[in-house]
Amino acid sequence: MTTKNYKVVTPAEAVKVIKSGDHVHLSSVASSPQCLINAMCARGDAGELKDVHIHHLHTEGPAPYTEAKYEGVFQHDAFFVGANVRKSVQAGFADYIPIFLSETQRLYRDGYIKCNVAMIQVCPPDEHGYVSLGTSVDATLAAVETADHVIAVINKNVPRAFGQAMIPMSLIDIFVEDDTPLEPAHFSEPSEVEKLIGLHCAELIEDGACLQMGIGAIPNAVLAQLGNHKDLGIHTEMFADGVLPLVESGVINGANKGIDKGKMVSTFLMGSQKVYDFIHNNPQVLMMDVGYTNDPFLIAKNPKTTAINSALQVDITGQVCADSLGTKFYSGVGGQIDFVYGASRSKGGKAIIAMPSVTNKGVSKIAPVLAPGAGVVTTRNHMHWFVTEYGAVNLYGKTLQERAKLLITVAHPDHREALEQAAFERFGSHFRFVTK
Repeated sequence: MTTKNYKVVTPAEAVKVIKSGDHVHLSSVASSPQCLINAMCARGDAGELKDVHIHHLHTEGPAPYTEAKYEGVFQHDAFFVGANVRKSVQAGFADYIPIFLSETQRLYRDGYIKCNVAMIQVCPPDEHGYVSLGTSVDATLAAVETADHVIAVINKNVPRAFGQAMIPMSLIDIFVEDDTPLEPAHFSEPSEVEKLIGLHCAELIEDGACLQMGIGAIPNAVLAQLGNHKDLGIHTEMFADGVLPLVESGVINGANKGIDKGKMVSTFLMGSQKVYDFIHNNPQVLMMDVGYTNDPFLIAKNPKTTAINSALQVDITGQVCADSLGTKFYSGVGGQIDFVYGASRSKGGKAIIAMPSVTNKGVSKIAPVLAPGAGVVTTRNHMHWFVTEYGAVNLYGKTLQERAKLLITVAHPDHREALEQAAFERFGSHFRFVTK
């Protein structure tokens, strides 16, 4: 197929291939194809569809298919719960599939989930008949490869990213054109607590380290502390605006990476338009399949891999909850354990879990035991470094009692005595620790 002979249809025409009972994949984050989503929902409003399963990772922008009125029409079974669908999941009108981010692509490739229709966004085709998935490769590439029908929105605002993001137009069945700007992600400025956490994390990062960081203010606070570092690399599931100044100053150059030397590797992006502009036609950035970026054994090939991820709650033995507390679902398993496992096996690597010591309401996030129903994402067997605003402690190789003592030292001072008492009750009278 050349760039001259593809036929464009309207979004309404394109989504006619969706049938009741189908499984539909949406490209993620900034690349959610809103014009196709709206057209699909219009068919739902008209009573033309029922029992359509919607799958995706984190998405930005509206997610109308999760609304209560579509119960029985659309079933949201996402691989990650973003802010735009969280209330619907908590209310039971939507759901999610707990799975390691690295394995989301296997759901399609190994046939656990049938992909009937993949709805994606791509950049305009080049002279060789290739388009780019831009900011969303993740599990989207697997969906494209296995779908019965692929609908692509050709959008001039999708960056022409390299790596496995580049696909031939022959993989696409239906073309739509729409130039709606990509959805930007908005991050709040780090608080004073988050800045302290960022400082403690930065002190653990060595020159030549290869970085993975999750989503939010803490990663940006960490990156802001790295201006005097040298030869840092990026192998991550996502990155945002915080890396750009470090690339421009030469701090991030990938010179010490074990694989993809000199390249920044990611599978999806969340950020401002500056990030999308940065990856456009940039050979320094490889947008890769999530089975590549989040493979723990590939991650471990980069020396000094340093993975920094957040949590909702940690108990005094080092069990990490990062997806749900009781009936409240906040995100999903994501890529945390992929990188914790990979970083811990990297030569000189560090796996770090970082979070504020208390919630916004002053409740300790370090708890005697996890809340009932809390999901354990990183087990205490995988736990290495833990960071709050009060410092960093390494739990690796420590006994349960030693872990409790270390975790209490980085808890909020107002809660240390209660945690010490809980540890005493759990471990018996031989547990002795004087709170400072």
